[in-house]
Amino acid sequence: MAESPSTKVAPPGGPGGAEPLDRRTIVLGLVVVAGTVMAILDTTIVNVALETLAHDFSTDLSTIQWVITGYMLAMGTVIPLTGWAVDRFGGRRVWMTSIVLFVIGSALSGAAWNIGSLIVFRVVQGLGGGMLMPTGMAILTMAAGPHRLGRIMSVIGVPMLLGPVLGPVLGGWLVEDVDWRWIFFVNLPVGVLALTLAWWKIPHDHGGHTAPGLDLRGLMLLPPGFVLLIYGLSTASSNGGFGEPATIAWLVAGVVLVGLFALHSLSRRERALIDVRLFADRTFATASVAVFFVGIALMGSMLLIPLYYQTARGEGAFTAGLLLAPQGLGAATAMPLAGVITDRFGAGRIVPVGITLLVAGTIPFAMVGADTSYWLLGSTLFVRGLGLGCTMMPTMSAALTTLSRAMVSRASSTLNIIVQLGGSVGTALLAVILSRQISDRIPQAAGGGAAGVGEIPDRVREQLAPKLADAFGSTFWVALVLTAVLILPALLLPRHGARHGAPADAAPPLG
Repeated sequence: MAESPSTKVAPPGGPGGAEPLDRRTIVLGLVVVAGTVMAILDTTIVNVALETLAHDFSTDLSTIQWVITGYMLAMGTVIPLTGWAVDRFGGRRVWMTSIVLFVIGSALSGAAWNIGSLIVFRVVQGLGGGMLMPTGMAILTMAAGPHRLGRIMSVIGVPMLLGPVLGPVLGGWLVEDVDWRWIFFVNLPVGVLALTLAWWKIPHDHGGHTAPGLDLRGLMLLPPGFVLLIYGLSTASSNGGFGEPATIAWLVAGVVLVGLFALHSLSRRERALIDVRLFADRTFATASVAVFFVGIALMGSMLLIPLYYQTARGEGAFTAGLLLAPQGLGAATAMPLAGVITDRFGAGRIVPVGITLLVAGTIPFAMVGADTSYWLLGSTLFVRGLGLGCTMMPTMSAALTTLSRAMVSRASSTLNIIVQLGGSVGTALLAVILSRQISDRIPQAAGGGAAGVGEIPDRVREQLAPKLADAFGSTFWVALVLTAVLILPALLLPRHGARHGAPADAAPPLG
């Protein structure tokens, strides 16, 4: 009979003797992936359907965008609750509840009868989806142990990086060849499978023994603060930029609430919704800064690259999604090796390499033209994927290696919040810059953003393509700078294996 993970200890010897993943842990990782893939795909799968939804529900894009914004806001609201919920009820219960809520939201969204009902049901979907990734990370972190974090995070990181690639491809195919409702209904069989596997394979852990009471004051400060921040960022991308008074007001209100929560957390300490003392750990704080900029690099590129293919090159959503595939292939290629290197030698030795690849893979897009070879761009995207695979999950695993088991679940939720905030900042900032770049070059493109460009007739696209490509190139230069900034925190990440620096009680395997 296979050895139980609860009986395993860190292997002796140097980093070269790092313990491989046992069969049970690998199976547990695949079970978690089966659930997280739904939420990750859903963050991008709906983007290609916005025009169809606007037509079917007879509404404009300024209203239909709430199908995405409502989902993001719901995820941002519920993520801070995940750490407390895992401590209180156990990872298994929270995981299965999240899947049920996500599946119910998906079914209701697919059956929506007007735009208002669709937005409400997307919020329900987001409440379930927001808890899936941090809960899955907490389950796997405690199951794998600190000396195997890099490899187990590589397993769960594959859908995180492939989702933004596969989502537009799958969404484009369903919208064009099936029906838009199936972009939601497709989650139902996956959800049933994920729920069945969770019931079968995820260990029972009843929680409660380490969980303090629910931090109600923190709940009134932190989630609304993130909601206001994300809402302000979303308005910045559609209402003229960060200089708008309304946008500034939303952002300032969000910052004030988050600041008040930080003060509250310092006084409540481990009983707070998120313990800000986590950031006193140098490794966790450094990795958190890096994760924020990784979110900017990943989600910002997911905005710009498909838009370039669709607007400057006139490709459809399905084709644009296919053209993104090399980035996912590069990520899937790099992540297993990056996990092994992180476990043996530390994230500080692999993340700077990943950042170098990311920068190298962004330079050709900063110099893109109206007829740049797809072969060149595809090769570039593969290099970007290698960089992402060597950067994201090694950085996240490094943040957890020096923390005690009692802090793991909340640290995991904190990292996911930071990733989402980074992605929101990247999306909003680059959308504003792209909008202004296009407006400067093509004043007749109303608003300058995706909506205005999408209405340019095909017969004049060839004439406007050079100006559009130039606008995208200028925006990619900003993305390049935001990516290059990553090198500063990356150089401070640990340059030794997790076992060498982890405390004795750091995230032991589940019994």
